[in-house]
Parts: sequence; structure tokens; C-alpha cells
Amino acid sequence: MFPSGFFRAVFLAALVVSTRAADVTPRMLLLAGAQPTATNLIAVGERATILRSADSARTWQSASLPAGLTATLTGLSFGPDGTHAWAVGHDAIILATTDAGRTWQKSWQSENLTESFLEVLVVDARHIIAIGAYGLYVESTDGGTTWQRRKILSDDLHLNRLTRGPTGTLYLAGERGTLLRSKDAGATWQPIEAPYDGSFYGILPLAQNTLVAHGLRGRLYRTDDDGRTWNLISVPDRVLLATALKLKNDTVLFAGQARAFFASHDQARTVAAQPVPFSSAVAALLELADGRLLALGEAGATVFTLPAPSAQP
Repeated sequence: MFPSGFFRAVFLAALVVSTRAADVTPRMLLLAGAQPTATNLIAVGERATILRSADSARTWQSASLPAGLTATLTGLSFGPDGTHAWAVGHDAIILATTDAGRTWQKSWQSENLTESFLEVLVVDARHIIAIGAYGLYVESTDGGTTWQRRKILSDDLHLNRLTRGPTGTLYLAGERGTLLRSKDAGATWQPIEAPYDGSFYGILPLAQNTLVAHGLRGRLYRTDDDGRTWNLISVPDRVLLATALKLKNDTVLFAGQARAFFASHDQARTVAAQPVPFSSAVAALLELADGRLLALGEAGATVFTLPAPSAQP
């Protein structure tokens, strides 16, 4: 016969599992996301929110997090195995998962909780780079076991976004015209001469030497020579462009400030406004495995499809 406490323990365990598996409506502020495999989607955002979907954003569940964590999470990146990932955010926090985002643990935190991370990039299985406000740059070369600070700029400027090109070149975008390039996985960084001195929110690599840099007031620049020369691309509205995405069909999308959503079908030589089923600001875009699009931002998680481009006369 089972001890009297056995059934209570089983009941409590089942209750915990049920609570963790309960569907969550993703209508909180979400700032970053990733889909490492066709069946696993993760989004992060305000008040230490980490959501996971196993059905292409049709339903969402909350991940398990360290007790007491309340920091807004701003960046997310998965390793090549699809199970290890790191999330970063305010309060100078770095979180890690080893089970594809189901559970998360603290990997590193600065003693100065006023510092904020804005982005993280997994370079390879052992090398992770996290960047943020006022020149914050922290990296690990042992898979997140230890972390080291570095100073890569003489001025303490905000470092906003890290991206990787098709040949492995890393690009970093930040405030006051900060554009940097690394061809040695972040060991050294070289400045790219910027076409203007305002803030950039990202560099989107389109091909080996073709890049698009996006930023404040509808600023959108394109280069075919890896940043030696830039061309200003006309944007219908002078709005903040926070994120950019190249789709599998080569369409390039730009979004950011509320009601700002643009598409290009000619490798970002021209862009046009697109109708979308939301009117709030967008922080990140993902192309789902089934071809639908996911916008993360003020409205939470919004799944939609773009209308087919009109035929050219």
C-alpha cells in the first residue's frame, strides 16, 4: 500500500506540470525571438517573460525561470544544436538554457544592475557575445561557463544589434553612427565609415558584400561593397526602423515604429509600405517554418501573411 502522503505528492506534481503547460496569451511586450527548429519557437520580453511554442505560434506556454527574476529581456540567440541558448536583458542579466528553452538558469550578472544588455549572438557552440548600453560588451569562449568584459569603443556608446553575414563576418550597429565589422569572430573590430551620424539599429547582410543599415527617422542605406560606399534608400515615412528580415523568397522587410512596415522585392534598392493586421510598434520579425510571419512588439506576438507582390507591367 502507498503511504498516505504519496497521493498528495502525485497530485501536487501533476498540478505543477499542468500549470507550466497552460496556454498563455502572448499580449505582453515582446522584444526578441528565435525559431531554432521547425517545432520550437521562443520569444522574450518584459518582466522576465520567456514564452515557448511548439506549434508555430498557435499556442504559447511560459518557460521555467529563476525565482524572483523581473528584468525585461531584450535579446535571444540559439546555438547550432538548437537546444543551448542565451537570453539577455536589463539588470545586466544573462540567462541560459540547455533544454531548448523549457527551463532557464542565470549564467552571468553584473554587480552594477543599472547596466542593460540589448542583444546577444551565439557565434559558435562555445563563443557567445552580449552587447548593450554605454558600450557594454561581454563574451564567453567556453560555452557560457565564464564571461569576460571587453571595451571595443573609446566612447561609451549604446551597442544595439549584432548580425552575421553569409561568410561569417560579424556586424555591429549602434548610436552616433556606430558601424563595426569583424572578420575574425569578434576578436578584433574595425569601424565602417557611416553614411550619417545618427543611431543605427541593425545591419542586415543580404549577400557577401551587400548590406543594408537601418536606423532613426527612416534612415535606410544600402552598400554593395561591404560598407565602403552607401546609397540612401527612399522610405515613405521618416520613422524609426528597429528591425529588418530577409525572407526565404528574398523579400526584405523593415519594421519598427507604430504603423511602419515596409517591403522590398529588389534586394532593398526600393521599399514600399505594406498593409499589416496591427498598428503598434514592432521590435523583431521572424519567418516561421510554414511561411507565415511573426511580429514581436507592443502587441505581443502577431502572426500574419504578406499579400503577394503585384505583377510588374
